[in-house]
Amino acid sequence: MGAATIKSGGGGGRRRRRGGGSAGAPMSEINVTPFVDVMLVLLIIFMVAAPLLTSGVEIELPETAANPLPESDEPPLTIAIAADGRVSLGSDEVPRAELVARLTAVAGERDDARVFLRADRGVPYGEVMVVMGALNAGGFRDIGLVTDTGGPGLEDDG
Repeated sequence: MGAATIKSGGGGGRRRRRGGGSAGAPMSEINVTPFVDVMLVLLIIFMVAAPLLTSGVEIELPETAANPLPESDEPPLTIAIAADGRVSLGSDEVPRAELVARLTAVAGERDDARVFLRADRGVPYGEVMVVMGALNAGGFRDIGLVTDTGGPGLEDDG
C-alpha cells in the first residue's frame, strides 16, 4: 500500500516546443531581426550616397518658375557649363574641340535622345548657344535647360 506520485504536464520531463512539433522537426518561425538590420544599414548607405550621384560640377543655376520635365527610364545625360567656361559631359571635363565627337559617340550608345544642359548663370548667352549647337551636331535634338525653381515668373515683372 504505497503512495504513488503523478507528474503534471506529462511527457516524462521533456519540454514541448512552441511550434508544436517534435524535437527533430524544423522550426516554423522565421527570425527577421538580421534581415531588418541589413535593410536599415542599406537604407543609411543609400541616404548618404544619393546626394553624391548628381553631377559633380559646381555651378549656380538660374531660377525660373517653369514646371519640371517628366522623368524617363534611362538616367539623364547632363552637360554642364561652369562659370569659367569649362564644359563637362556628366562628371568628366571635355575639351571643346572634342565635344561633338564625344557627343556623337554617346548618342550612338543611348536609347534616349534627351540631354539636360546645366549652365551657370554667369555664362554668356552666346556660350550656351555654342554648346547647344554642339549638342545638335552630336545628335541630340531634345535639349532640356536645367534651372532652379522658385525664381521670378512673367507675372512678377509688372
